[in-house]
Amino acid sequence: MAIFTGAGVALITPMNQDGSVNYGKLGEILEFQIANHTDAIIICGTTGEASTLSEEEHIECIRYTCEAVNGRIPVIAGTGSNCTASAVYLSQEAEKAGADGLLVVTPYYNKATQNGLKEHYKTIAGSVKIPVILYNVPSRTGTAIAPQTIVELCTEVSNIVGVKDATGDISEVAQIMSLAGGQVDLYSGNDDQITPILSLGGKGVISVLSNILPQETHDIVASYLEGDVEKSRELQLKYFDLCKALFLEVSPIPVKKAMNLMGMETGGLRLPLTEMEEENAAKLAKRMREAGIPVK
Repeated sequence: MAIFTGAGVALITPMNQDGSVNYGKLGEILEFQIANHTDAIIICGTTGEASTLSEEEHIECIRYTCEAVNGRIPVIAGTGSNCTASAVYLSQEAEKAGADGLLVVTPYYNKATQNGLKEHYKTIAGSVKIPVILYNVPSRTGTAIAPQTIVELCTEVSNIVGVKDATGDISEVAQIMSLAGGQVDLYSGNDDQITPILSLGGKGVISVLSNILPQETHDIVASYLEGDVEKSRELQLKYFDLCKALFLEVSPIPVKKAMNLMGMETGGLRLPLTEMEEENAAKLAKRMREAGIPVK
């Protein structure tokens, strides 16, 4: 059984003015997400600036989220690292904190072979009992998990259950699912490809868009899974330009800007990420207005 079906939000991490994590605001955002029918919370992923959180902050964000959500929807913790031992430590701490599952990005910079990726993921999965979702985003990591490797891991390791695919390559996704034999829970990692991924057997999306439009992103998936393909397609296309605008600069720069434009006061970013350039911020605000989102 899939950890979740639907739209899971790749949640931002709100910051105070001094750059510390704003846990009070994190609690508000979690309630906003649940009230608007997000199907799962993904905490401390790429969108959550996990790479610039200390290990202590990383674990506390997971603990706080699990406690605040309190079983209402699944909480999936990002615990990937380019160091296998660090990923094992974070994964074990996330399990202790109450996470329902893990999202584990490939190692980055120190690129692994496919054999190295297999050993990396088997070691992490073997250190915990909760399910693991692989995260394939070669545009950011410089390392791609081959379709055959994904299928092997999902079929040979009992608690490796699926993949978040952010390759943008629909042909490669189709190859994964053609090999999978129903053993791979597939999640889109790109908000502009939710409906296409669902058509190939996907379970849903791990979404940046959900930070600002949780109900609408939920509806894209729910409509499709309930048999209303036309509504899903219409919603996908309605928000296509907004999805593109949320990646005018490296994520989470635009989505944090969008949330602040909505008056959500999520704070700034940690270096080396910087505030969105004015020209791009104006383009983002335009797309938000076109999508019916009030902008302050």
